[in-house]
Amino acid sequence: MAKAILKATRESRVRSGHPWVFASDVVEVKGDYTPGDVVDVFSSKDVYLGRAFYNPNSQITLRMLTYHDEPVNDDFFRRRIQTAYDYRKLLCDINSCRLIYSESDFLPGLIVDKFDDVLVIQSMSLGIEKWKSVITQLLVEIVHPRGIYERSDVPVRRLEGMQQTTGLLYGEVPPRVIMTENGIKYSVDVINGQKTGYFLDQKENRIEVMKLSKGATVLDCFCHNGSFALNAAKGGAKDVLGVDISEEALLVARENAEMNGLTNVRFEAHNCFDHLRELTDAKSKYDLVILDPPAFTKTRSQVESALRGYKEINLRGLRLTRDGGYLVSCSCSQHVSTQQFVDMINIAARDAKKRVRFVELRSQAHDHPVLPASPETRYLKCAIMQIFD
Repeated sequence: MAKAILKATRESRVRSGHPWVFASDVVEVKGDYTPGDVVDVFSSKDVYLGRAFYNPNSQITLRMLTYHDEPVNDDFFRRRIQTAYDYRKLLCDINSCRLIYSESDFLPGLIVDKFDDVLVIQSMSLGIEKWKSVITQLLVEIVHPRGIYERSDVPVRRLEGMQQTTGLLYGEVPPRVIMTENGIKYSVDVINGQKTGYFLDQKENRIEVMKLSKGATVLDCFCHNGSFALNAAKGGAKDVLGVDISEEALLVARENAEMNGLTNVRFEAHNCFDHLRELTDAKSKYDLVILDPPAFTKTRSQVESALRGYKEINLRGLRLTRDGGYLVSCSCSQHVSTQQFVDMINIAARDAKKRVRFVELRSQAHDHPVLPASPETRYLKCAIMQIFD
Protein backbone atom coordinates (compact mmCIF):
# COMPACT_ATOMS: atom_id res chain seq x y z
CA MET A 1 0.00 0.00 0.00
CA ALA A 2 1.27 3.47 -0.87
CA LYS A 3 2.23 5.81 1.96
CA ALA A 4 1.26 9.50 2.22
CA ILE A 5 3.51 11.62 4.43
CA LEU A 6 2.19 14.87 5.88
CA LYS A 7 4.12 18.06 6.49
CA ALA A 8 5.35 18.80 9.99
CA THR A 9 2.58 20.02 12.36
CA ARG A 10 -0.13 19.23 9.78
CA GLU A 11 -1.08 15.94 11.44
CA SER A 12 -2.97 17.83 14.16
CA ARG A 13 -5.93 18.21 11.81
CA VAL A 14 -6.07 14.45 11.32
CA ARG A 15 -5.60 13.73 15.03
CA SER A 16 -8.50 16.09 15.84
CA GLY A 17 -10.81 13.93 13.74
CA HIS A 18 -11.22 16.13 10.68
CA PRO A 19 -11.65 13.81 7.67
CA TRP A 20 -9.95 16.02 5.05
CA VAL A 21 -6.27 16.58 4.25
CA PHE A 22 -5.50 19.18 1.59
CA ALA A 23 -2.89 18.93 -1.14
CA SER A 24 -0.77 21.63 0.52
CA ASP A 25 -0.47 19.46 3.67
CA VAL A 26 1.14 16.48 1.92
CA VAL A 27 4.92 16.20 1.47
CA GLU A 28 4.92 13.15 -0.78
CA VAL A 29 3.28 9.82 -1.50
CA LYS A 30 5.65 6.84 -1.66
CA GLY A 31 4.85 3.62 -3.50
CA ASP A 32 2.61 2.60 -6.34
CA TYR A 33 -0.96 3.86 -6.55
CA THR A 34 -3.66 4.95 -8.93
CA PRO A 35 -5.90 7.95 -8.12
CA GLY A 36 -8.72 6.90 -5.80
CA ASP A 37 -6.74 4.14 -4.08
CA VAL A 38 -6.58 3.69 -0.32
CA VAL A 39 -3.20 4.73 1.12
CA ASP A 40 -1.62 4.75 4.56
CA VAL A 41 -1.22 8.18 6.15
CA PHE A 42 1.84 8.99 8.27
CA SER A 43 3.03 12.06 10.13
CA SER A 44 6.33 13.75 9.30
CA LYS A 45 7.83 11.72 12.18
CA ASP A 46 6.68 8.45 10.58
CA VAL A 47 3.80 7.89 13.03
CA TYR A 48 0.84 5.98 11.57
CA LEU A 49 -2.31 8.13 11.46
CA GLY A 50 -4.78 6.01 9.50
CA ARG A 51 -5.94 5.16 5.99
CA ALA A 52 -7.52 7.41 3.41
CA PHE A 53 -8.70 7.69 -0.17
CA TYR A 54 -5.97 9.43 -2.18
CA ASN A 55 -6.73 11.62 -5.16
CA PRO A 56 -3.82 13.78 -6.32
CA ASN A 57 -6.15 15.59 -8.75
CA SER A 58 -8.32 17.01 -5.96
CA GLN A 59 -7.59 19.83 -3.54
CA ILE A 60 -8.96 17.49 -0.87
CA THR A 61 -6.15 15.06 -1.54
CA LEU A 62 -6.78 12.65 1.33
CA ARG A 63 -10.19 11.67 2.69
CA MET A 64 -9.76 9.75 5.92
CA LEU A 65 -11.51 6.38 6.13
CA THR A 66 -10.14 4.93 9.35
CA TYR A 67 -7.70 5.83 12.11
CA HIS A 68 -6.95 2.16 12.81
CA ASP A 69 -4.64 -0.36 11.14
CA GLU A 70 -7.42 -2.37 9.53
CA PRO A 71 -8.04 -3.63 5.99
CA VAL A 72 -10.32 -1.57 3.77
CA ASN A 73 -12.25 -4.29 1.98
CA ASP A 74 -15.82 -5.49 1.41
CA ASP A 75 -16.28 -6.27 5.11
CA PHE A 76 -15.08 -2.78 6.03
CA PHE A 77 -17.80 -1.18 3.89
CA ARG A 78 -20.38 -3.71 5.10
CA ARG A 79 -19.74 -2.66 8.73
CA ARG A 80 -19.91 1.04 7.89
CA ILE A 81 -23.20 0.69 5.99
CA GLN A 82 -24.73 -1.53 8.70
CA THR A 83 -23.73 0.96 11.42
CA ALA A 84 -25.31 3.82 9.46
CA TYR A 85 -28.49 1.80 8.94
CA ASP A 86 -28.71 0.80 12.62
CA TYR A 87 -28.37 4.46 13.65
CA ARG A 88 -31.28 5.49 11.38
CA LYS A 89 -33.46 2.62 12.58
CA LEU A 90 -32.95 3.80 16.16
CA LEU A 91 -33.34 7.57 15.73
CA CYS A 92 -35.08 8.27 12.41
CA ASP A 93 -38.08 7.40 10.30
CA ILE A 94 -36.47 4.76 8.13
CA ASN A 95 -39.04 5.25 5.34
CA SER A 96 -37.78 8.76 4.55
CA CYS A 97 -34.25 9.55 5.63
CA ARG A 98 -30.66 10.18 4.63
CA LEU A 99 -29.28 6.69 5.10
CA ILE A 100 -25.62 7.64 4.64
CA TYR A 101 -24.30 11.15 5.15
CA SER A 102 -20.80 11.06 3.72
CA GLU A 103 -18.04 11.99 6.19
CA SER A 104 -20.47 11.94 9.13
CA ASP A 105 -20.95 8.21 8.51
CA PHE A 106 -17.23 7.75 7.87
CA LEU A 107 -17.79 7.06 4.18
CA PRO A 108 -16.37 10.26 2.62
CA GLY A 109 -18.06 11.28 -0.59
CA LEU A 110 -21.05 8.94 -0.35
CA ILE A 111 -24.66 10.10 0.00
CA VAL A 112 -27.54 7.61 0.14
CA ASP A 113 -31.15 8.80 0.57
CA LYS A 114 -34.04 6.43 1.24
CA PHE A 115 -37.53 7.16 -0.08
CA ASP A 116 -39.87 4.34 0.93
CA ASP A 117 -38.26 1.27 -0.72
CA VAL A 118 -36.05 3.16 -3.19
CA LEU A 119 -32.48 4.30 -2.56
CA VAL A 120 -30.76 7.20 -4.33
CA ILE A 121 -26.96 7.34 -4.40
CA GLN A 122 -24.57 10.23 -4.97
CA SER A 123 -20.91 9.32 -5.45
CA MET A 124 -18.81 12.46 -4.92
CA SER A 125 -15.27 11.19 -4.37
CA LEU A 126 -13.05 9.14 -6.64
CA GLY A 127 -12.40 6.66 -3.86
CA ILE A 128 -16.11 5.94 -3.40
CA GLU A 129 -16.50 5.70 -7.18
CA LYS A 130 -14.02 2.80 -7.27
CA TRP A 131 -16.05 0.96 -4.63
CA LYS A 132 -19.48 1.89 -6.02
CA SER A 133 -20.42 -1.54 -7.33
CA VAL A 134 -19.47 -3.17 -4.01
CA ILE A 135 -21.41 -0.52 -2.07
CA THR A 136 -24.45 -1.02 -4.30
CA GLN A 137 -24.43 -4.78 -3.67
CA LEU A 138 -24.00 -4.27 0.08
CA LEU A 139 -26.96 -1.88 0.15
CA VAL A 140 -29.04 -4.53 -1.59
CA GLU A 141 -28.01 -7.15 1.00
CA ILE A 142 -28.49 -4.91 4.06
CA VAL A 143 -31.44 -2.67 3.16
CA HIS A 144 -33.31 -4.83 0.58
CA PRO A 145 -34.56 -1.94 -1.60
CA ARG A 146 -36.82 -2.30 -4.60
CA GLY A 147 -34.39 -0.24 -6.63
CA ILE A 148 -31.26 1.92 -6.44
CA TYR A 149 -30.85 4.97 -8.66
CA GLU A 150 -27.70 7.07 -9.07
CA ARG A 151 -27.88 10.86 -9.06
CA SER A 152 -24.20 11.71 -9.35
CA ASP A 153 -25.02 14.75 -11.49
CA VAL A 154 -23.27 17.14 -9.13
CA PRO A 155 -20.57 19.67 -10.13
CA VAL A 156 -18.26 18.59 -7.28
CA ARG A 157 -17.43 15.44 -9.27
CA ARG A 158 -15.47 17.60 -11.71
CA LEU A 159 -13.18 18.62 -8.85
CA GLU A 160 -12.44 14.92 -8.34
CA GLY A 161 -11.71 14.41 -12.05
CA MET A 162 -14.98 12.59 -12.74
CA GLN A 163 -17.83 13.10 -15.16
CA GLN A 164 -21.38 13.63 -13.93
CA THR A 165 -23.55 10.54 -14.31
CA THR A 166 -27.04 9.22 -13.54
CA GLY A 167 -28.80 5.92 -14.05
CA LEU A 168 -30.34 2.79 -12.62
CA LEU A 169 -27.93 0.72 -10.51
CA TYR A 170 -30.27 -2.01 -9.28
CA GLY A 171 -33.84 -3.27 -9.52
CA GLU A 172 -36.60 -0.93 -10.63
CA VAL A 173 -37.30 2.72 -9.87
CA PRO A 174 -40.63 4.28 -10.88
CA PRO A 175 -40.87 7.81 -12.33
CA ARG A 176 -42.34 8.93 -9.00
CA VAL A 177 -41.81 7.34 -5.59
CA ILE A 178 -44.60 7.82 -3.04
CA MET A 179 -43.21 8.23 0.46
CA THR A 180 -44.65 9.40 3.78
CA GLU A 181 -43.01 11.98 6.04
CA ASN A 182 -44.62 13.40 9.20
CA GLY A 183 -47.86 11.70 8.17
CA ILE A 184 -47.89 13.48 4.78
CA LYS A 185 -47.54 11.66 1.46
CA TYR A 186 -45.14 13.04 -1.12
CA SER A 187 -44.52 12.20 -4.74
CA VAL A 188 -40.73 12.22 -5.15
CA ASP A 189 -39.08 12.47 -8.55
CA VAL A 190 -35.77 10.74 -7.84
CA ILE A 191 -34.83 10.67 -11.55
CA ASN A 192 -35.21 14.35 -12.48
CA GLY A 193 -35.88 16.23 -9.21
CA GLN A 194 -33.41 18.55 -7.46
CA LYS A 195 -30.49 16.83 -5.71
CA THR A 196 -31.77 13.33 -4.92
CA GLY A 197 -35.40 14.35 -5.44
CA TYR A 198 -36.38 15.76 -2.05
CA PHE A 199 -34.84 17.74 0.82
CA LEU A 200 -34.81 15.48 3.89
CA ASP A 201 -32.75 17.70 6.19
CA GLN A 202 -35.73 19.87 7.25
CA LYS A 203 -37.97 16.96 8.31
CA GLU A 204 -37.84 17.68 12.05
CA ASN A 205 -38.09 21.43 11.54
CA ARG A 206 -41.25 20.88 9.51
CA ILE A 207 -42.82 19.20 12.55
CA GLU A 208 -42.18 22.39 14.55
CA VAL A 209 -43.94 24.41 11.84
CA MET A 210 -46.90 22.04 12.07
CA LYS A 211 -47.15 22.84 15.81
CA LEU A 212 -47.26 26.60 15.14
CA SER A 213 -49.91 26.45 12.42
CA LYS A 214 -53.29 25.75 14.03
CA GLY A 215 -55.71 28.47 12.94
CA ALA A 216 -52.90 30.53 11.40
CA THR A 217 -52.52 32.39 8.13
CA VAL A 218 -49.22 31.19 6.69
CA LEU A 219 -46.79 32.42 4.02
CA ASP A 220 -44.16 29.92 2.84
CA CYS A 221 -41.55 31.49 0.55
CA PHE A 222 -39.12 29.45 -1.59
CA CYS A 223 -41.50 26.55 -0.98
CA HIS A 224 -40.23 24.24 -3.78
CA ASN A 225 -42.44 21.11 -3.63
CA GLY A 226 -44.43 22.60 -0.75
CA SER A 227 -43.14 20.56 2.18
CA PHE A 228 -43.30 23.34 4.83
CA ALA A 229 -46.61 24.57 3.42
CA LEU A 230 -48.13 21.08 3.53
CA ASN A 231 -47.01 20.59 7.13
CA ALA A 232 -48.62 23.91 8.03
CA ALA A 233 -51.83 22.88 6.25
CA LYS A 234 -51.89 19.52 8.03
CA GLY A 235 -51.28 21.34 11.32
CA GLY A 236 -54.65 23.05 10.92
CA ALA A 237 -53.71 26.40 9.36
CA LYS A 238 -56.59 28.61 8.28
CA ASP A 239 -54.91 29.48 4.97
CA VAL A 240 -51.48 28.69 3.53
CA LEU A 241 -49.82 30.40 0.57
CA GLY A 242 -46.73 28.71 -0.88
CA VAL A 243 -44.56 30.75 -3.25
CA ASP A 244 -41.73 29.60 -5.51
CA ILE A 245 -40.27 30.78 -8.80
CA SER A 246 -40.47 27.30 -10.37
CA GLU A 247 -43.84 26.43 -11.85
CA GLU A 248 -42.55 22.90 -12.35
CA ALA A 249 -41.86 22.54 -8.62
CA LEU A 250 -45.29 23.97 -7.81
CA LEU A 251 -47.02 21.41 -10.04
CA VAL A 252 -45.59 18.73 -7.75
CA ALA A 253 -46.61 20.78 -4.68
CA ARG A 254 -50.21 20.95 -5.92
CA GLU A 255 -50.19 17.21 -6.63
CA ASN A 256 -48.94 16.57 -3.11
CA ALA A 257 -51.67 18.77 -1.62
CA GLU A 258 -54.34 16.97 -3.62
CA MET A 259 -52.96 13.55 -2.72
CA ASN A 260 -53.28 14.46 0.98
CA GLY A 261 -56.71 16.06 0.67
CA LEU A 262 -55.41 19.43 1.89
CA THR A 263 -57.69 22.20 0.61
CA ASN A 264 -56.39 24.97 2.90
CA VAL A 265 -53.17 25.46 0.90
CA ARG A 266 -52.52 27.13 -2.46
CA PHE A 267 -49.40 27.75 -4.49
CA GLU A 268 -48.36 30.67 -6.69
CA ALA A 269 -45.34 31.16 -8.95
CA HIS A 270 -43.43 34.37 -8.20
CA ASN A 271 -39.89 35.58 -7.78
CA CYS A 272 -39.80 35.45 -3.98
CA PHE A 273 -37.59 38.52 -3.61
CA ASP A 274 -40.03 40.58 -5.67
CA HIS A 275 -43.13 39.07 -4.11
CA LEU A 276 -41.93 39.67 -0.56
CA ARG A 277 -41.47 43.33 -1.51
CA GLU A 278 -44.93 43.49 -3.11
CA LEU A 279 -46.59 41.90 -0.07
CA THR A 280 -44.74 44.30 2.23
CA ASP A 281 -45.82 47.30 0.16
CA ALA A 282 -49.41 46.00 0.35
CA LYS A 283 -49.04 45.86 4.17
CA SER A 284 -50.04 42.18 4.22
CA LYS A 285 -49.75 40.38 7.56
CA TYR A 286 -49.42 36.69 8.42
CA ASP A 287 -49.45 34.71 11.65
CA LEU A 288 -46.57 32.59 10.42
CA VAL A 289 -43.94 33.37 7.77
CA ILE A 290 -41.47 30.74 6.54
CA LEU A 291 -38.30 31.59 4.62
CA ASP A 292 -36.36 28.59 3.29
CA PRO A 293 -34.28 29.84 0.35
CA PRO A 294 -31.64 27.86 -1.56
CA ALA A 295 -28.03 28.43 -0.59
CA PHE A 296 -27.00 31.99 -1.37
CA THR A 297 -23.30 31.09 -1.58
CA LYS A 298 -21.16 28.02 -2.24
CA THR A 299 -17.88 29.79 -1.41
CA ARG A 300 -16.38 31.77 1.48
CA SER A 301 -15.64 34.70 -0.81
CA GLN A 302 -19.36 35.36 -1.35
CA VAL A 303 -20.45 35.28 2.31
CA GLU A 304 -20.93 39.06 2.63
CA SER A 305 -23.11 39.12 -0.48
CA ALA A 306 -25.09 36.17 0.84
CA LEU A 307 -25.68 37.90 4.17
CA ARG A 308 -27.05 40.93 2.33
CA GLY A 309 -29.49 38.64 0.53
CA TYR A 310 -30.53 36.97 3.78
CA LYS A 311 -30.99 40.34 5.42
CA GLU A 312 -33.25 41.57 2.62
CA ILE A 313 -35.65 38.62 2.78
CA ASN A 314 -35.65 38.56 6.59
CA LEU A 315 -36.38 42.29 6.75
CA ARG A 316 -39.44 41.65 4.57
CA GLY A 317 -40.39 38.56 6.53
CA LEU A 318 -40.25 40.46 9.81
CA ARG A 319 -42.49 43.22 8.46
CA LEU A 320 -44.98 40.64 7.15
CA THR A 321 -45.30 38.89 10.53
CA ARG A 322 -48.12 40.19 12.71
CA ASP A 323 -47.45 41.34 16.29
CA GLY A 324 -47.01 38.17 18.35
CA GLY A 325 -46.72 35.98 15.24
CA TYR A 326 -43.89 33.69 14.23
CA LEU A 327 -41.10 33.79 11.67
CA VAL A 328 -39.18 30.66 10.67
CA SER A 329 -35.99 31.60 8.82
CA CYS A 330 -33.56 29.09 7.35
CA SER A 331 -30.15 29.03 5.70
CA CYS A 332 -28.46 26.03 4.10
CA SER A 333 -25.34 28.03 3.18
CA GLN A 334 -22.57 26.08 4.87
CA HIS A 335 -20.14 29.01 4.73
CA VAL A 336 -22.54 31.27 6.67
CA SER A 337 -21.95 30.47 10.34
CA THR A 338 -24.69 30.23 12.94
CA GLN A 339 -23.41 33.38 14.64
CA GLN A 340 -23.35 35.31 11.36
CA PHE A 341 -26.92 34.18 10.69
CA VAL A 342 -28.09 35.26 14.16
CA ASP A 343 -26.30 38.61 13.85
CA MET A 344 -27.96 39.17 10.46
CA ILE A 345 -31.40 38.52 11.98
CA ASN A 346 -30.68 40.96 14.79
CA ILE A 347 -29.66 43.70 12.33
CA ALA A 348 -32.73 43.03 10.16
CA ALA A 349 -34.97 43.24 13.24
CA ARG A 350 -33.42 46.57 14.21
CA ASP A 351 -33.97 47.98 10.73
CA ALA A 352 -37.54 46.61 10.64
CA LYS A 353 -38.20 48.15 14.09
CA LYS A 354 -39.26 44.75 15.42
CA ARG A 355 -38.42 42.87 18.59
CA VAL A 356 -37.46 39.24 18.23
CA ARG A 357 -37.19 36.39 20.67
CA PHE A 358 -35.97 32.97 19.71
CA VAL A 359 -38.23 30.03 20.36
CA GLU A 360 -35.48 27.73 19.19
CA LEU A 361 -32.40 27.77 16.99
CA ARG A 362 -32.43 24.44 15.21
CA SER A 363 -30.24 22.61 12.71
CA GLN A 364 -30.56 19.61 10.40
CA ALA A 365 -32.42 16.40 11.20
CA HIS A 366 -30.93 13.45 13.08
CA ASP A 367 -30.24 11.63 9.81
CA HIS A 368 -27.65 14.34 9.05
CA PRO A 369 -25.35 13.88 12.09
CA VAL A 370 -22.54 16.34 12.78
CA LEU A 371 -18.84 15.73 13.42
CA PRO A 372 -17.60 18.30 15.97
CA ALA A 373 -14.16 18.28 14.34
CA SER A 374 -15.68 19.02 10.93
CA PRO A 375 -17.82 22.17 10.86
CA GLU A 376 -18.59 21.41 7.20
CA THR A 377 -20.96 18.65 8.35
CA ARG A 378 -23.21 21.23 10.07
CA TYR A 379 -24.68 23.55 7.47
CA LEU A 380 -28.39 24.08 8.15
CA LYS A 381 -29.68 26.89 10.36
CA CYS A 382 -33.37 27.13 11.24
CA ALA A 383 -34.37 30.01 13.51
CA ILE A 384 -37.88 29.87 14.96
CA MET A 385 -38.78 33.30 16.30
CA GLN A 386 -41.67 35.18 17.81
CA ILE A 387 -42.01 38.71 16.49
CA PHE A 388 -43.25 41.79 18.34
CA ASP A 389 -43.90 45.33 17.20
